[in-house]
Amino acid sequence: MTDRLLTLPAVRALLERAGAAPRRSLGQNFVVDPNSVRRIARLAGVGPGDRVVEIGAGLGSLTLALAETGAEVVAVETDGRLVPLLREVVSSFSTSCEPDPAEPSGARPGPVRIVHADARRMDWSALLPGSGWHVVANLPYNIATSLVLTVLDEVPAVTRLLVMCQREAAERLAATPGDGVYGAVSVRVAVHADAELAGAVPATVFYPQPEVESALVRITRRASSMESHLRAEVDRLVTAAFAHRRQMLRRTLRNALDDADGILAQAGVEGTDRPERLGLAEWVRLAEASLGTPAQG
Repeated sequence: MTDRLLTLPAVRALLERAGAAPRRSLGQNFVVDPNSVRRIARLAGVGPGDRVVEIGAGLGSLTLALAETGAEVVAVETDGRLVPLLREVVSSFSTSCEPDPAEPSGARPGPVRIVHADARRMDWSALLPGSGWHVVANLPYNIATSLVLTVLDEVPAVTRLLVMCQREAAERLAATPGDGVYGAVSVRVAVHADAELAGAVPATVFYPQPEVESALVRITRRASSMESHLRAEVDRLVTAAFAHRRQMLRRTLRNALDDADGILAQAGVEGTDRPERLGLAEWVRLAEASLGTPAQG
């Protein structure tokens, strides 16, 4: 395959020409290894007919790899300095490359739409019509967890995510009961979806190289959704319990529930347990008991 994706020299040249430098405040670490972005696109499982939104497109390293699969890509970038460069990179890629006969699919690159917006504040419903969208992104470390939770809570049009973030954040998103990093974030993800780690990403593929390890996490939304009032109660109880994760539930939930012992007993949860021992089913039973909702068998 003739390499058409961004490399370290290309990224440096683009930034130098624009008089720009990566911003630490925006968590900008650009992937400069074509093999790595192609790996991410492959792990995302996207191709012709799929619709993908990429958060934090930067200069287009991952954008091009996603388009190369034939998927339709909406590339969101908040940094106004980078948007003109991103448009230039995408335009050059789209107009210059022809279908590669060596590619088994023979797919033409998919269309790319560039959106200058802050993903934390944009109108997701206007951006993503319909359903069945994928999120594939190299997320800034400082917003990764909150953005994933926002998508799961508020953007049902997105059914699958493959995101790269700091390794510790990825582990929390995918953690299950008994894992050392299992916590409120893990339960909030589990309310909506199944999550799993999908691989490590070495610091050497980034420019500049981060001082922390990165990992990929795959999140697949379940077809059935929890009612909003029950989800809110699970979130309230989980937040209260994990505020003091080393204490027993009968103590940590005392301020959150009028009759903590009674509700724990009704839910079939031991008051001497600690929050990291409870799976989603136990948190749901606690929320149902708290709301006075009959448990579902």
